[in-house]
Amino acid sequence: MSEEANAAAAVVSSAPPEPPDPLEITVPSHHTASVAPRTDPESAVDDSQATTARAAMVARLEECGDVGPGPVREALLALPREMLMPQAYVRRSAPDETPPRWDALDWARPDDRDELLRLLYSGDSVAIQHDGEPVLGRIPGPRSGGAMTAMSSTMGMTADLLQRLDLRPGQRVLDVGTGAAVTAAVACFVCGHDRIVTVDVDLHVSEAARARLLELGYRPAVGTGDGTAGWSETAPYDRIFVSFAVPRVPPALVSQLAPGGRALMTLGTSSPSWPDLAVVTRTLAGAVEGTLVAVEFGHRGGWGFDRLFLSRKFRDRIATSRGDWTQRTRLEPPPDTARGLWLALDHHFPGLVRHFGAEDLTIGAPECGSWMRVRPAGYRRWDVTVAGPRDIWAEIQDIASRWRAAGSPQTYRLQIGADGTQRVTTDSGALSWLLPTPRCDNGETR
Repeated sequence: MSEEANAAAAVVSSAPPEPPDPLEITVPSHHTASVAPRTDPESAVDDSQATTARAAMVARLEECGDVGPGPVREALLALPREMLMPQAYVRRSAPDETPPRWDALDWARPDDRDELLRLLYSGDSVAIQHDGEPVLGRIPGPRSGGAMTAMSSTMGMTADLLQRLDLRPGQRVLDVGTGAAVTAAVACFVCGHDRIVTVDVDLHVSEAARARLLELGYRPAVGTGDGTAGWSETAPYDRIFVSFAVPRVPPALVSQLAPGGRALMTLGTSSPSWPDLAVVTRTLAGAVEGTLVAVEFGHRGGWGFDRLFLSRKFRDRIATSRGDWTQRTRLEPPPDTARGLWLALDHHFPGLVRHFGAEDLTIGAPECGSWMRVRPAGYRRWDVTVAGPRDIWAEIQDIASRWRAAGSPQTYRLQIGADGTQRVTTDSGALSWLLPTPRCDNGETR
């Protein structure tokens, strides 16, 4: 999977000027849970080969701890991804090559099938739309320039989130951000397709999802619109799943959550390297409760390639530059496992991107060109090199001291006020912050 394709995995698009007509969505009157998807053996390259690939993918997910026994695992074993994504893009150019080059693979072309099968069951994210094009009826072949505008998320992350969602037969589910319809298909399999609503901002993506789910025998309600507004026509929902990063919990989704319900979404900032998962529940008594959990993987907001990844030029500059200054310290850099610390850094000092491929701790701020590199310099000693207007090391130490004083939490409380404010805090209150408040076009808060 390309880095630019990854960056597009969670782009939050703006809402269309008019909401879709609820009469245009398909809502069947019957309920059928755990129905095996319908397949077309004549169009399959080799059903046994695809079945083997699915089983191997699920086995890898089990080995990594992303999925365990239960309905999500059964759904992933049953659902043919080659029917959900009969066309997909593979990148042919290097990550930093411009303009980027892709090939649109097509299941209908025998020469593409082996490569497409490997792509679909690799577990990686799969790009399904280029530059907002119609998804149905497009011509396969090479593409140059532009960007990927719709894709499926990595299967490890998707499986983990679906298990956290705790899907059960008969639940009403709102799937926000249809994409390749993988989560919608799993929800149809587990809960029954007449209990599912899936919404995407892109009409082309919605149309393709409706057609491909129908080929599997599923008829969920498929709508087009701003997913952060939910889908009030068929609310409330027992489960709500958002498949892109949002800066705060959308109030409309909270209002559409049923008593006993649960909503999951990634809260993203302009620091995409340390994702956090918001879990919002409504008690049977109607009270709204929330937690913010530091996780290893999550959806990322689409702030552009340079703000999601350090470019090769930036990485080379960090690796070879002496920086503005270097100091030796006995302060140990925070480990990767201190995810609660990195989560807090993400929100307090946005705009930082970590180079996870570096041997040493390396973090840059692409917007202003600042960077920091920490290298071991003997027993319990480290050399910290900093460059640019931001002292990233000082920012990390500021948050680290406050995080340790708060008890080194990995999970935070998420308080959602009746006035619209959303505050993240530790149990002791030693470390807290407000999530951004949306603003109207005139700059006033709403």
